[in-house]
Parts: sequence; structure tokens; C-alpha cells
Amino acid sequence: MSKLLKLLHELESNISNCEALNLAISKSPVSWHIEHACLTINLIIDGLKKSDMNKYKWKFSLPKVLIFFVNKIPRGRAQAPASVQPKSIATMKTLQRQLITTKIKLAELHILKPNNYFEHPVFGKLNLKPTIQFLEIHTRHHIAIINDIINANNKLV
Repeated sequence: MSKLLKLLHELESNISNCEALNLAISKSPVSWHIEHACLTINLIIDGLKKSDMNKYKWKFSLPKVLIFFVNKIPRGRAQAPASVQPKSIATMKTLQRQLITTKIKLAELHILKPNNYFEHPVFGKLNLKPTIQFLEIHTRHHIAIINDIINANNKLV
């Protein structure tokens, strides 16, 4: 969980660049990536909390094995589900509130049991440990996009 908290701090450090956009890298601005990462964490933690751990059953998933092995999500391969897509352009203030909410939710992970799970649309049921690993991979993926947007824009100046 401390890795996720560090990643959230990294997202937070990019709030000042929330309006940055570079269409060569992403069709969405930095604010979208920050909010999407937070929405994803929040929704998944809510799913973990609501799950019936007695219904968890491990199942093999090749995409999950590949992503978890390389520890990276390839860009441009999937579209975020509507439930974790920001509905509007976030401001610095709304992003700060979103990050506070996400930090609170992260603190709730310690009360969960190993077989609390959430259902990923591609990977299937992920119990607690792989869910945390997925959240780290996913958040790093969006931080990398944010960094690429900012770095590309700095080269243009």
C-alpha cells in the first residue's frame, strides 16, 4: 500500500500541470489522467469492500499473466470503462478533493481480507494482493503518460 500512496503523491505533484495537453501523446489532458487514476482506485476499493470473499475463485487469465509479468500496461490497447471516465474537465481544486478521497479509501485496504475481490473486465476476479498490484501498474501507466505530456510540452517551449 505504501507504493500506492507514493504514486498518489506523484499524481498530486502534477496537479499544477492539470491543463497540459499534447495530442501526440494522449487525447486527454493531465487532469483526465489524474482523475481517472483516482476514480479507478476508488471504484475498485469499493468493489473489494462489497465483495463476498466466499465467492472468490482463482481462474487463469493470459492477459493478466502477461500484464503482471511485464508490470506494464501497453498504451492505446484498451478504453477505460465509462464508470471510471471523468465526466468533465477537472480543476485543480476538484483534483485535490479527489486525491483526498482516494487517500482515505487507500487507508481502508488494511481492513480487507485476502480473498476480498473485484471483477476486472479483462482479468476476471482479482483478490486483494493482485488487485493492489494492478492498481500500482495502472497508476504508474497514467503517471508515465502524464510525464510524457509534460516533458513533450516543455520541449516545445
